Amino acid sequence: MNLKETLRYLGYKGGEADGLTLKLAEDCWRELEQKTVKRTCFREFPLSFREGRIHMGCFETVSTALEKNLRDCRQVVLFAATLGVWADHLIRRYNRLQVSKAVVMQAAAAAMLEDYCDQVYEELRKEYENKGLYLRPRFSPGYGDFSIRCQPELLAGLEAGKRAGITLTDSLLMMPSKSVTAVIGVSPVRRECAVKGCEACDKTDCLYRRETQ
Repeated sequence: MNLKETLRYLGYKGGEADGLTLKLAEDCWRELEQKTVKRTCFREFPLSFREGRIHMGCFETVSTALEKNLRDCRQVVLFAATLGVWADHLIRRYNRLQVSKAVVMQAAAAAMLEDYCDQVYEELRKEYENKGLYLRPRFSPGYGDFSIRCQPELLAGLEAGKRAGITLTDSLLMMPSKSVTAVIGVSPVRRECAVKGCEACDKTDCLYRRETQ
């Protein structure tokens, strides 16, 4: 139950949250844990850099931030994960019944999805390290200059609709809404790097930005 991240998504800093908010956050986590069905899919593709573009098997893009993240890599793992439709159902339900709980449910679901992605990433990291390969941090469309316009090809390459139930709207929003995609570099070179999430994003004035040491 990651209450710290839930409160961060709600815009709280440090210990500002009151007892009622903490209780709502705990209740939302328990309800999500009971209802959601988490799913993920991932697939490895070859990686190459040609004429200023990054080629990743099923799609290509131009991104200075992503290229930096993928330095020394030879393959990528394309990744998608979702909490499934029940997270959306719960948020819509409480939007009708209790708006304050809907807001907290939204934050709890975002924190839960991030935790789930971290768990899957850790399993992949151990699997690749057993083969003498090292993973770079997850890097998602929308971070830095990595355009979300890559989403259709990325999801198609993963067959994410069939394998995880993730689809896109015409405006490139993922459905279910509590879903995420990412590129993970695979390298024979170990490189200590903490670039992840907020630390990879250049939007420094974001209300929800994670505080760093």
